[in-house]
Amino acid sequence: MKYAVITGASQGIGYAITEKLLSEGYSVAICARTEAKLLAVAEDWRSKYPPSKVIAIAADLSSRDGVNSFAAEVLHSFPHIDVLVNNTGTFKPGTIASEPEGQLENMISTNLYSAYNLTRRLLPTMQDRGGHIFNMCSVASLKAYPNGGAYSISKYALLGFSDNLREELREHSIKVTSVCPGAVWSPSWEGSGVAPERIMEATDVAAVLWNALSLSAQAVTETIIMRPIKGDL
Repeated sequence: MKYAVITGASQGIGYAITEKLLSEGYSVAICARTEAKLLAVAEDWRSKYPPSKVIAIAADLSSRDGVNSFAAEVLHSFPHIDVLVNNTGTFKPGTIASEPEGQLENMISTNLYSAYNLTRRLLPTMQDRGGHIFNMCSVASLKAYPNGGAYSISKYALLGFSDNLREELREHSIKVTSVCPGAVWSPSWEGSGVAPERIMEATDVAAVLWNALSLSAQAVTETIIMRPIKGDL
């Protein structure tokens, strides 16, 4: 049995990745902030994939206490970790000059510190046997754009974290992949007026992640960039 940890897994990209890994025989540990929704999808997965173990913990990974609580349950429940997907994130538009006080701190704690702190907690169980870490970055990690503000800053920082982590973990045979998607359909797009067919599907990201995970032990996909065929919105 292989074991994966996916954060922000109750909807969107995290949901699609979890579904894909379960379909390939993984057991999973998942978290999200909204407990009712998380437990509902976990129960559905348990019925669909009975050979796999599904650990579901409601946790706010923007706080160190939330990370520690989730990590402790993972380490107690799984003998080792093969895959870690740092997908927790939030988006609020704004400009550096006018966005609300504290927006940068909120974006950094959710989009960067969650990945940094959880990775640090789980790395000891991966270093002896290798593994693969995926950090869910964004095209906003690569290029500034209007109203990116603190969000874009946090995603640039997450990409830097990924690059540094990869260099440090090569000797432990742990792969690190930065996933940088453009617009992907999720419930947050409902009511936006943007047609679903204009942007990518969450299953597209899950499929590309699986391809990267399926490479030989001596190969790593360092950065994945995905965009809607008609370009960014």
